[in-house]
Amino acid sequence: MKNFIKALRSFFFTVLAKYFLGDFHAPIKANGYTRLTKNTKVGKNVHFNGMVIQGRGKCYFGNNFHSGPKCRIITINHDYDNGESIPYGKNHIVKNVRIEDNVWLGYNVLILGGVEIGEGAIIQAGSVVVKSIPKYSIAGGHPAKVFSQRNIEHYERLKKQGRFN
Repeated sequence: MKNFIKALRSFFFTVLAKYFLGDFHAPIKANGYTRLTKNTKVGKNVHFNGMVIQGRGKCYFGNNFHSGPKCRIITINHDYDNGESIPYGKNHIVKNVRIEDNVWLGYNVLILGGVEIGEGAIIQAGSVVVKSIPKYSIAGGHPAKVFSQRNIEHYERLKKQGRFN
């Protein structure tokens, strides 16, 4: 019964995620509440375990993307420098987010607009990503900083063999 409920829940969240999307390539799977936008594009074999995207900016997810629960991407911010009032004006600043192939976001990661996350990168749970992260990097913290790198030789070998989760 437990597996049936888990499968039903996953089915529901996947249907909901596909409803919000502008474009996707099967298979896509959502195991937790996932709210995407029409400006979101996803590759193949994408797994959302809980993702909310806010704003009008474009979001791109490459192939074999995985997120932990409670992740969030914000592609819009108030214009605080050129507004007609303080603390911010009525205009918004919209910035896109790009996440390349084989990226893994841990639990409760927040990504702000204008960020690119390179192929194979891993973002540590609880991180706030405000600047782009290079490929193969392992980053974390507030703000997220690169503190390690994947074993590139091993990564490339698994990629060549087509061994994706």
